[in-house]
Amino acid sequence: MIELRPVEPADLDEFFEYQQDPDANHMAAFAAKNPSDRGVFNLHWQSLLDDETITVRTVTVDGEVVGSVLAYPNEGYPELSYWTAKSQWGKGVTTAAVEAFLKEFTARPIRARVVKDNLGSVKVLHKLGFRTVGEAQGFANARGAVVTEEILELA
Repeated sequence: MIELRPVEPADLDEFFEYQQDPDANHMAAFAAKNPSDRGVFNLHWQSLLDDETITVRTVTVDGEVVGSVLAYPNEGYPELSYWTAKSQWGKGVTTAAVEAFLKEFTARPIRARVVKDNLGSVKVLHKLGFRTVGEAQGFANARGAVVTEEILELA
């Protein structure tokens, strides 16, 4: 069973472990310069959890922590972001978690950004009703290159 709950301190250990996967970093693209730097990771997550404008949830499957989903303000819109453990890819976990999050977080429109070649995430967002509204380019630490992102919106 897939559930969302508030982030607990022990969840951060799992989130940090998932961030070590090179394939997951490549797909996310906009990861930390050094994903193995726990101090930077802790500072980043503490700032997310301390910011009252950010809604963040832990994703669990049968009680096991498998990722996170959050919304934060960006360029005048709430923006969706999520990370799912690679072991859960292709199982519908991300789709179900994002769908549950969007039932709780009801501000619309909400946007998401996905590197164009991250076809799994593009598919998840399209399945949930997001439509492409633009593109942006930015330097992706995990790829060491400029990438093109789709900007998607759910009205």
